[in-house]
Amino acid sequence: FRPNANPVPEFTGSHIPKETQLEVIGDYYFGLGDQTISNLLRAEIPLIPEKVSVKVWKTVIEHYSVTDEIVARRIMQKNSGLASGDFYVQTRVKVLSESEKRPAIVFNATLKTASGNDFENRRFFNTAGYYFDAEIGKSFIFENSFLNELRLSTDIGFFSWDVQTPDQNVQDDALMFGFKLMLRHKNLRWENTVSGYNGWIRRVEDYGDQPVVYASKLSWELRKLQIFGQFQYGIRYFPFNQIRIGVQIPLSKLTPDFNKSN
Repeated sequence: FRPNANPVPEFTGSHIPKETQLEVIGDYYFGLGDQTISNLLRAEIPLIPEKVSVKVWKTVIEHYSVTDEIVARRIMQKNSGLASGDFYVQTRVKVLSESEKRPAIVFNATLKTASGNDFENRRFFNTAGYYFDAEIGKSFIFENSFLNELRLSTDIGFFSWDVQTPDQNVQDDALMFGFKLMLRHKNLRWENTVSGYNGWIRRVEDYGDQPVVYASKLSWELRKLQIFGQFQYGIRYFPFNQIRIGVQIPLSKLTPDFNKSN
């Protein structure tokens, strides 16, 4: 299946925002005779600012183009076309706030729905999945220095999804993991992340469900907007590279305020 079908889950580094955030993202994937251009919409709505939030995202549409060899290998119906991806919904809870001596810990519970299409061309899975993970992060602040902040964070969890084959329906279970280093200078941030998951299904030598990716992301805060670009490299069992550009937009008027009187 293809780059947006069952990607390595992203993690934030144990941060929940104060106000609603909307991300508009464009991705270009290339590799293994497959070129995919897609857009991703992602929104996080804090129910309790910096404590509890709901996050939703979806690949709204993707355009793909593959070689004849890939069509034959995947038993596809055509070389190119349009598809729409799965809808994800995630609940996030901060279980420990960061202090001078302790890290922040955020617990996530995520549902992956079977809402994608173009299954006959192997673009998305026609089954649902879920994952639970914990993000742990700690910042180190430097005064009177070119480097203002260094943040270390990690992610660990459990990822499970249904796999349908012609002769059976099984559940694939995987251990999720991730490590992130963030460096900040004023309104510039540079994140470097290695992440992946380890499942148990194997088919042939060049296919397995143990993908590992490396991502380098540069963000620039312009007033309240955050503009970012990212390059992702597939290290193992993810034979695609990614170029991503996007913007994060704060939406304070769409942030729930349950303390307001009626």
